[in-house]
Amino acid sequence: MSQPENKTILPNRIGIITKNMPHACSVSMGIWVKAGTRDESQEENGISHFVEHMLFKGTSKRSAFQIAKEFDAMGGNSNAFTSMETTCYHTKVITSHVKTATDLLFDIFLNSLFDTKEIEKERPVIIQEIGMVEDSPEDYIHLLSGQCFFKNNPLGFSVLGTRSNVTNFKPEKVKEFFELLYQPSRIVISVAGNIEHNNILDLVGPIIESYKNNTFSPERITPDVQGGVNIFEKDLEQVHICALFKGLPISDERRYAFSLINTILGGNMSSRLFQEIREKRGLAYSVYSFISSYSDTGMFGAFAAVDPENAFDAADLIIKEIKKIIKHAIDDQELKDAVEYTKGCLLLASESTDNQMFRQAQNEINFKRHIPLHEITGKIESVTKDEVYDLACLLFGSGNLSLTVLGPVPDKSKFMDVLNS
Repeated sequence: MSQPENKTILPNRIGIITKNMPHACSVSMGIWVKAGTRDESQEENGISHFVEHMLFKGTSKRSAFQIAKEFDAMGGNSNAFTSMETTCYHTKVITSHVKTATDLLFDIFLNSLFDTKEIEKERPVIIQEIGMVEDSPEDYIHLLSGQCFFKNNPLGFSVLGTRSNVTNFKPEKVKEFFELLYQPSRIVISVAGNIEHNNILDLVGPIIESYKNNTFSPERITPDVQGGVNIFEKDLEQVHICALFKGLPISDERRYAFSLINTILGGNMSSRLFQEIREKRGLAYSVYSFISSYSDTGMFGAFAAVDPENAFDAADLIIKEIKKIIKHAIDDQELKDAVEYTKGCLLLASESTDNQMFRQAQNEINFKRHIPLHEITGKIESVTKDEVYDLACLLFGSGNLSLTVLGPVPDKSKFMDVLNS
């Protein structure tokens, strides 16, 4: 039987959530901060990610090399990531190393020096990271399509920032951003694996209970999405296509139907897009749909990479296939298959300590409560064909299509016709 989650809110408002998985031999621990690219101005774009890098570059107790060596010596893994709305520092180790991993993870989180020399050394590293994204057409078109869709809103910014910003961030500005946003009321500590809640409290509590809040609260502005066709010429072997429609916020009650729409249209090998674009017509190797949801908005997208001669036909087919769900509603079997696939993915993921750690943190950040798996699977099973149809009409019939094309495009004018498909 699945063990329940446990939650403690410290007096300084830091949330500590644990899940005991007694059959696991590992523990995954993450420190989550409700701070990300959305909380940046245009001049600050990239600073959340810069902060993330700097937390591994030395503390009052450890050098950057010692931090890397001690993480490696435990035989697990450690990493961090920055997203639009959160930043997470996480590690996974065998249970016997939990105490050491906790000391190390919280040392970098609380005691990083933001040394000027280390900041200067990290600038070119991040600039190389920006170059890696631009050299990967699939990654780059997702960035470009988000910029076109959300325009000047921070949701359209690159998490990595711009070369100019990264080059010119002043050390005191990087540390100031950290001190303003990394406050206890915005922090969730999530732990999953072969551990007991009280043991984690004993390890973490004394380290972090004296961490004090400030009064700063960044404003997040809900974007107006932009439709249209955006073409970016680049010398590539393929043309990369990304179509975006306005989606749902992460807490919207229709999110279960939204997930099933994604599965039906492009979430697996039997999906409509995969079957039509790849299996029946052989136009693409990679074709899929995806969902990105945020606290107040979201997007539904579809991607494919094709031969330049087939670019227009592929884009036209993608849009028509997506909108076909309005004209030709799903049948009982298609809904049942989507439900079983979505439930299966969820339940299989629950066996991973990493996935459990991620899920419980996101539940706390977005819903302020634990959402048990049986509640989610029950909601998925209760979705009706009418609910799927109504949501599809809302998402795909409102004229908010944004089409982004990257590569050697032979005839740009034809793509404007796709908007009227």
